[in-house]
Amino acid sequence: MPHDRPSEPWLSFLGEIDRTFDRPVVLHCIGGFAIGVLYGLPRPTVDVDYLTVIPVQETEHLQSLAGKDSALHKKFGVSMQHVGIVTVPENYTDRLKLMFPAAFRHLLLMGLEAHDLALSKLERNSARDREDVKFLARAAPLDLAVLENRYRSELRPYLANAEQHDLTLRLWLEMLAGM
Repeated sequence: MPHDRPSEPWLSFLGEIDRTFDRPVVLHCIGGFAIGVLYGLPRPTVDVDYLTVIPVQETEHLQSLAGKDSALHKKFGVSMQHVGIVTVPENYTDRLKLMFPAAFRHLLLMGLEAHDLALSKLERNSARDREDVKFLARAAPLDLAVLENRYRSELRPYLANAEQHDLTLRLWLEMLAGM
């Protein structure tokens, strides 16, 4: 389902960001943007949520250039959003998926794999998060054994209140098994 080039306004927005860099800059993307690009989520989004910028020294530049209330945000109506408080599976970087291969000269967007995207939504567990997980279950599709194993081995050890999240995962697995 990945696309070679983003649709508008993303193509112009990301193109302007790309032109400001003189070296490769990698973003690890999560949220609705990543789910939309990699798996076809039809719900529109107005921001690119990202966990990491490599090299990290570009984070401040990226946020001032394209973050909320920036000139690019005002021009295009979309923005970049650094997500600092989210727990993701330990080895997610081994499974990143390239978004828009060769669309930009310096900007490289990498999205989390479907199971990792789903697990990134476990702590917050909002109604929208659950709908996104249901969508991923159908579109990716999610393997429930992989989801549970990855939770137990790569996410749970890093969670505060792990017992609460165990319950959330159990409810998710029941919800997804019934689909």
